[in-house]
Amino acid sequence: MGQIRAVKLSKHYRVALKAPGFLGTLRHFFHRQYRQIEAVREISFQIEPGEIVGFLGPNGAGKTTTLKLLSGLIYPSSGQLEVAGHQPFRREYAFLRKITLVMGNKQQLIWDLPAADSFRVNAAVYEIPEAEFRRRVGELSEMLGLEGRLHQPVRKLSLGERMKAELLAALLHRPQILFLDEPTLGLDLNAQAAVRTFLLEYNRRYRATILLTSHYMADITALCERVLMIHQGQLVYDGPLRGLLERFAPYREAYLKLAQPLDLAWLASYGEVRSLEGREVRLLLRREELVEAVGRMLNELPVEDLEVREPAVEEVIGKFFTSSKNP
Repeated sequence: MGQIRAVKLSKHYRVALKAPGFLGTLRHFFHRQYRQIEAVREISFQIEPGEIVGFLGPNGAGKTTTLKLLSGLIYPSSGQLEVAGHQPFRREYAFLRKITLVMGNKQQLIWDLPAADSFRVNAAVYEIPEAEFRRRVGELSEMLGLEGRLHQPVRKLSLGERMKAELLAALLHRPQILFLDEPTLGLDLNAQAAVRTFLLEYNRRYRATILLTSHYMADITALCERVLMIHQGQLVYDGPLRGLLERFAPYREAYLKLAQPLDLAWLASYGEVRSLEGREVRLLLRREELVEAVGRMLNELPVEDLEVREPAVEEVIGKFFTSSKNP
């Protein structure tokens, strides 16, 4: 049995409808109407101990709702859910010691106090002995590169340092399962890379299970071999990251360097022109037409160099979501 197991998990919300204006307010007061929002619809998956799994989807797809279900913050409308042998919504103390939820747009550290003071509060909540508390803070601060920064007020830390301190606070009780919702949100490239390196090391050292959402595909490609993809509350993909290309990208990219510039309309007869800069061209070619198209280009165009690549994962996902909105 997996560390995390969801079977036909659903979450519905009942939302009141109100027309604008005074009359709308009166009608809403005496005769309310409602509609039901299906935030998550019968999703099923299983995650094994020690896995790092990416959780992808556009805004409003149901990612954060799912993380709240898994961490026990909200009660499921239907389905079965088990995390580390517990039913999350019961919020048992033994369960809470095994998990953590980090949201990039929320903070638990007290703004005007040093991060070390907030760590002591967490240590008291989780009944961590003083000697063990000092050892864990020292170990995690070294892994995160925060030595010498923990006794400054949180407001004086950089955004990257604050996020690292938030991670330290969330991991002080050494959870087995990490639910991370946009942990690198707003960070610069160096800070993002530092957080990714830390998560890989934490996973390796403690065999922690990590479920990660991020709009930065660099986070997903660096950390996750497997991804879940949710769209309009439904799970549309569960498998290897590279498998996304096979399922959602019916095309390849061809990069050409020509001996002389050519007209855009002429090049469009070979495939979809994505970019044209002087003598350098980027085309999208359908997989089933790839061999024929490449043969034609080599025979008919003044090609100096040609390379065929898989499309970038983020472009594949973006194209899928765009086409789903505009069928």
